[in-house]
Amino acid sequence: MGRLPQWTAALTWKAAAFIAVMCCGLAALLGVLVHVQVTDRTVGEARSRALTRLTTAARAYEAGTRLPPRAGVDLPGLPARLRTMAAGGHRGTMVGTGDPEPTMWAAGPAAGGRALAVQVDYASGARIIAALDRAILWSSALAIGLTLFVGVFAVTRVTRRLQATAQVARRISAGDLDARVDDPRSKDPRHPQDEVAAVSGALDTMAATLQAKLLSEQRFTADVAHELRTPLTGLHAAAELLPPGRPTELVRDRVATLRTLTEDLLEISRLETGTERLELDTEQLAPLVRRVVRVSGTAAQVRVVRDARVETDRRRLERVLGNLVANAHRHGRGPVVLTVDGARISVRDHGDGYPEYLLAHGPQRFRTESGGKGHGLGLTIARGQAEALGARLEFADAPGGGALATLTLPPPEASGYGTG
Repeated sequence: MGRLPQWTAALTWKAAAFIAVMCCGLAALLGVLVHVQVTDRTVGEARSRALTRLTTAARAYEAGTRLPPRAGVDLPGLPARLRTMAAGGHRGTMVGTGDPEPTMWAAGPAAGGRALAVQVDYASGARIIAALDRAILWSSALAIGLTLFVGVFAVTRVTRRLQATAQVARRISAGDLDARVDDPRSKDPRHPQDEVAAVSGALDTMAATLQAKLLSEQRFTADVAHELRTPLTGLHAAAELLPPGRPTELVRDRVATLRTLTEDLLEISRLETGTERLELDTEQLAPLVRRVVRVSGTAAQVRVVRDARVETDRRRLERVLGNLVANAHRHGRGPVVLTVDGARISVRDHGDGYPEYLLAHGPQRFRTESGGKGHGLGLTIARGQAEALGARLEFADAPGGGALATLTLPPPEASGYGTG
C-alpha cells in the first residue's frame, strides 16, 4: 500500500481537509432540508389545484355538462397506477413521468369502472425546484470556498508560528542557546495568550534558564581550572626537588596528570565560550599526519590515498588528530591506521568499537567506557577543535570491527590536490 505524500502531514492541509469535509457535510444537509421543504410545498400546491379541478370535473360529469379543458374519462397518458386507483373507487394525484411537459394528474372513479382524470400544468413548479437546486449548489460551493479560504488563512497563521517555534527548538537542540522565538503575544500582558504563545514563552524561558545554567557551569569550570594552575605549578616545582625514587616518580606522575586535566578543562572552557581564534595557514595533510603519529610515539600506520593542501590551523588540527590517536591506543586495539583521502582523515583501531552512548549523543565530559581510564575529555576537545576549524568529526563503528573516527575538513582549492 503506497504511502501518502509528505506534504499531507502538515497541519495546514489536515485542517483544510477537515474544514472542507465539515463544510460539504453542512452544505449537503442544509441543501437537502431546503430542497425537501420547497419541493413538498410546490408539489402540495399543484396537488391542491389538481384535486380542485377534479372536483369541478366530477360535478360536470355527473350533471352531464361539458367537462373543463384537459379533463376527461380515461385520458391518454394517465399513469397506470393512478388509473388502477381510480378504477378501484379512490381519488389520487401523481406527477406524470412520460409527458412532454411536467404534468400533475388527478383521477377519480367514473361509471363503468373507468377513471375521470384532469391534467394540471406542473412546469412552473418543476422550474422552481430546478432553479432552487442550482442556487443551492452554487451558494454551497461559494460558501465552502470562502470558508475554506478563511479557515486555511487562519490556520496558516497559527502553523507559521508553530513552525517558527519548532525551528527555534531545533536551533537550541543544536547548541544555539541564543535562539529565541520572541512571540509578541507572549510578552504583552494586556492580551490573553493563546496556546502557541504559551508554548513559545515556555520555550524561551527554558532556553534562557538552560543558557544561564550552562554559562554558570562554564564559569565554574574555568574558575576552578584557573585556581588550580597556581598551586599545581608550585606542586610541580616542589616535586622536582624531591630525591629520586619510586615515591617521587608517583608524585610527579600524579602532578603531571593533574596539570594535563587542568589544561584540558581550560581548553574546553575556551572552546565553549568561543574565545579561541584561528591562525590559518596552508598545510599539506600527509606530512602533518605523519608528524602527529611521530610525536605521539605510537606505532600507528599512515596510509595516503590522496594528499591535499588545505587552509587550516595546524596546531588545532594536530590537537584533534593527536587526541584521536591517543584515544584509539588507550581504548582500542592495534593496529591503529590513519588514512588521508583528500580533505578527509580517518582514524581506525581494531578494538570493540565506540560505546553506544557516544555513537548516539557524541563524546561527553567525564564519561568513558566502563572500566576504562581517562576522563572523556580527549574526544570532547577533539570535537570542539574540529568545530572551531569548521570541520566535521564523525564517530562510527568500522564495518570489519573497531572504532572509526572521520574528520572532514572544509573543501580545499582544486589546485591543492596532489598525489601521495
